[in-house]
Amino acid sequence: METVVAKRKQTAKWKKISLWAVASIVALLLIVLMAANYYLNRSLPALDGEVSLSALSESVTVVRDESGVPHVQAENEHDLYVAQGYTQAQDRLFQMDLSRRQASGQLSEVIGESALDTDKYFRTLGLRRAAEASADSYSDLGMDALKAFAEGVNLYIEELRDNGKWPVEFTILGYEPEDWTPVDSLTIGKYMAFDLGGHWQNQAFRQYLLQEFPEEKAYDLFPEYPEDAPYIISKSDLDLSKAFAGAVIPHEFNGSNNWVVSGEKTASGKPLLADDPHLGLATPSIWYQMHLETPDLNVSGVIFAGIPGIILGHNENVAWGVTNTGPDVQDLYIEKRNPEQANQFLYNDEWEDAEVIPEPIKIKDKDTLDYEVTVTRHGPVISDFAADAGSDTVLSLQWTALMPSAELEAILNMNKAKNWDEFEEALLQFESPAQNFVVADQDGTIAYKANGKIPIRKTGDGLLPVPGWTDEYEWVDYIPYDELPKTVNPKEGFISTANNKIISDDYPYHISHNWAQPYRQMRIQEVLKANNKLTAEDMMELQMDEKNLQAEEFVPQFVGLLKGVDQEQQRKALDLLSEWDFYDRKEEAAPYIFNIWMTKIGDVLLADSFSEETLELFSGRKAAIDQLLQRALDGKPGPWIEEKGGLEEVLIQSLDLTLAQIEEAEGKDMDKWAWGDFHQVRFNHPLSSVSPLNYLFNRKGGIPVGGSSVTVKAAAFEETGLVNHGGSWRFVMDMTNPDDAYHLVGPGQSGNVKSPWYHDQLEAWADGTYHQTTLKAPAGEKLILKPGGSGK
Repeated sequence: METVVAKRKQTAKWKKISLWAVASIVALLLIVLMAANYYLNRSLPALDGEVSLSALSESVTVVRDESGVPHVQAENEHDLYVAQGYTQAQDRLFQMDLSRRQASGQLSEVIGESALDTDKYFRTLGLRRAAEASADSYSDLGMDALKAFAEGVNLYIEELRDNGKWPVEFTILGYEPEDWTPVDSLTIGKYMAFDLGGHWQNQAFRQYLLQEFPEEKAYDLFPEYPEDAPYIISKSDLDLSKAFAGAVIPHEFNGSNNWVVSGEKTASGKPLLADDPHLGLATPSIWYQMHLETPDLNVSGVIFAGIPGIILGHNENVAWGVTNTGPDVQDLYIEKRNPEQANQFLYNDEWEDAEVIPEPIKIKDKDTLDYEVTVTRHGPVISDFAADAGSDTVLSLQWTALMPSAELEAILNMNKAKNWDEFEEALLQFESPAQNFVVADQDGTIAYKANGKIPIRKTGDGLLPVPGWTDEYEWVDYIPYDELPKTVNPKEGFISTANNKIISDDYPYHISHNWAQPYRQMRIQEVLKANNKLTAEDMMELQMDEKNLQAEEFVPQFVGLLKGVDQEQQRKALDLLSEWDFYDRKEEAAPYIFNIWMTKIGDVLLADSFSEETLELFSGRKAAIDQLLQRALDGKPGPWIEEKGGLEEVLIQSLDLTLAQIEEAEGKDMDKWAWGDFHQVRFNHPLSSVSPLNYLFNRKGGIPVGGSSVTVKAAAFEETGLVNHGGSWRFVMDMTNPDDAYHLVGPGQSGNVKSPWYHDQLEAWADGTYHQTTLKAPAGEKLILKPGGSGK
């Protein structure tokens, strides 16, 4: 009995100890969470009150409206750009530093060896070298703006050095940013040219096709059959399957939609303009929305964090938007290296010395890497950085963005334009990347111009790499500015672009072989043609339009070919597709089946023939698959389809793969399948790939969304279903009221995880809820920046 009592007492004692231990752990966790919350809140910037900044000559007012948009009002432009730099740094300093580091090839210094290949690639390209060379292209006024902006950024960095309230990302990675310079801003500008800028990887891929496959099969994946026999690099000269391992390839769907409508087709009688650039969807947004005002300037819109001015938006007189023209402004040159002198290359029967540029790369917790870049007369040798540098045949890259240019000065002049003529004059300095500008002004003019530096070649047309040892394939000039594609006040009453082919076959100059699939442009035109009383609400609705014209083209033909299938799931899937109205709604099964099916068709045709690394070079893959299908449906199947047993067999195989994938994820009951269960947006933070930082930086779970890569509501997705690319900013302008415009910047304005504007536009982005931003003084938190010593 005494033993039982003792045991009970002992058990009770351990229960008390256990409860005490649990309570202690909970209390400790609460303390840790409170401390972490305090630390995160501590890094929030001051948004009201007064701050003294030594670089100012007069006071500047910064009001953040209910969407977190800073409205910066200054008495002169110098103070305006100081305040713009300071304000951007308050919200986006870590993003700004990461952007300049990526573009400059300096990520390894703070991330470590895992970023080394990326750094090597960007050091090889030389975006920072091009930015440094561009500085002399700027006028005193342009350079003054860049310097003032840098002063503002540095004043905020100086504050953080004094008070230690660094954004948490710097603490996690264990470093502090260096001072900002004008070249940093120019380098970020060059990076955007990289993101939108060219098709060298397609040239390399086509050359690989000719190395590895019979001509007929290689040509079947070309955007068009070449008239002249191409120059072929033998595999023994240069193995293209290895030459670009580790290359950073911009997203296939880096494009946009824009359109402008004449007052003849609007309810108000004034023009309407809409723009939604399609770029990566991440936290923070690639765009930063601002309103800038002085007595001589009043402009609102978005800019890349780290750059002064407004690149897209409107002032009181003019509104504008862009899409990517996608011209062939990059050429790969096949260079013959002197086997006895590695830094010499053949040109017109003589060996020429290449420039060898030291690019030492600092690596966190490692020794500095003594890296070198070789630059021929055409540009950097880009096949060396990841492959065997001893090869006697290499590929160099000539590219307009690696030349000196002054796009940021063009932006500052665009901001002040009072009409289309002044805007077009400002565009003269906007050379790279080439963009499709649409413009509306208060006079009622609507206009379009494909603007940028596009080369004229002595021989060749950018389809394949060309010999670099002769002057036969040199660039001899650029398309004259006055002869770039342009239209003003067309009789149709509207102008639209969606990265589609922009020229007729009789245009005298070559622009590109690489155009986007036409479905977004077809849908935009379909809607604009059908309505002569268009409103801003119609424009927003069109930006969120989920009609899939690719499905409308292919589904009836696919169903017709497969009407004899005998498996129950196949029949049910085809029945669902037959009844579908071709809208990619998130609640429905049909878009789930169709969009995965199109992906699987590509896998069936290509996956066995190429490594994943090689397919990365094939950025026109989806358009090529469309082309193969269209030919086959027209009774002219090419070798890729014939060798897989014909079109019907390709469709059955890919449909089975589609159904197997969806069944594994969603179960066999097709009635419960929904596109949005797979197709979801998250806006991931760059540090969220490291667990458990995803819980800090990312919204829990994803948001189901409709649309796809071919709908006007662009929502391209990865194999996992993650929507990582689409309308990164949506903008609609009604020139009836030039003071106000409609905007969407997903996921929000701020890069600070504790800010109310960090992820406040996530749901808005998914469902199309726009906010209005005014050129007038708004209500909101007001910060006064005063001349004087830096500090609170």
